[in-house]
Amino acid sequence: MIPGAFSYHRPATVADAVKLLADLGDDARPLAGGHSLVPMMKLRLATPGHLVDLHSVAGLKGISRDGGKIVIGAMTTQHELLASDEIAKSLPILQEAARLIADPQVRYRGTIGGNLANGDPGNDMPALMMALGASYQLHGPNGARETHAADFYQGAYFTALEPGEILTSVAVSIPAAGHGYAYEKLKRKVGDYATAAAAVVLTMAGGKVTSCSIGLTNLHETPLLATEAARAVIGTSLDQAALNAAATAARAIMSPAADARGPVEYRKHVGGIMVTRALQRAASRAR
Repeated sequence: MIPGAFSYHRPATVADAVKLLADLGDDARPLAGGHSLVPMMKLRLATPGHLVDLHSVAGLKGISRDGGKIVIGAMTTQHELLASDEIAKSLPILQEAARLIADPQVRYRGTIGGNLANGDPGNDMPALMMALGASYQLHGPNGARETHAADFYQGAYFTALEPGEILTSVAVSIPAAGHGYAYEKLKRKVGDYATAAAAVVLTMAGGKVTSCSIGLTNLHETPLLATEAARAVIGTSLDQAALNAAATAARAIMSPAADARGPVEYRKHVGGIMVTRALQRAASRAR
């Protein structure tokens, strides 16, 4: 189908973009990569009267190091994450996850900000950012503010963004040297959303887990931080009992929808398997 008629705006600064969104109100939508919004417009499930294209906004793209943090501009594409030496050195799990997002054509256009801000429970980056303890920089009519990734997602397609606000960057503390990481994703075919996925970041010393965080993708109406599952493996050598305990704790907070990817019990079952696999692979990388 063809989208309905709309007015097109291409601001040059964050302030201009925020003003347009505030002035135009609910009839306006920001446009990043467009992979979620444009198909919805073609199906007439979204009919904005105005599109505010963020591609010319200065300062919304790029990857930089700020002390012990990596700061990524919201309009940075998944392809640019994959090409970044800084990301490869400091946050390799981002590249591992980015490689599993859709296909190369999508990754050349899709942005990290769009993936994070849309609130789609099937998007890969939100749960990963929660596991990494990331924070988001938001700009709106009342200025700039920061929020933790763990506090940002409130329901399916419902986030902490206030009217007129846009996500401008994400900041991630660089994990400890020698940390282990893994993003395990089960999907039906290339380009599909996850049936279930798990992100793990951990550290080990003396053969035992000293810290751990686990994020879950597409297993609830929001991304999940599996705190109890992570706690179950701390102090263990990740033996089978610890892995089983982590999988059980993770399944306890899952509430996936029954859809074409499978019934609820199947998706919870494979969700636990993704947690187990991610823990094992992360541990194999830790040193």
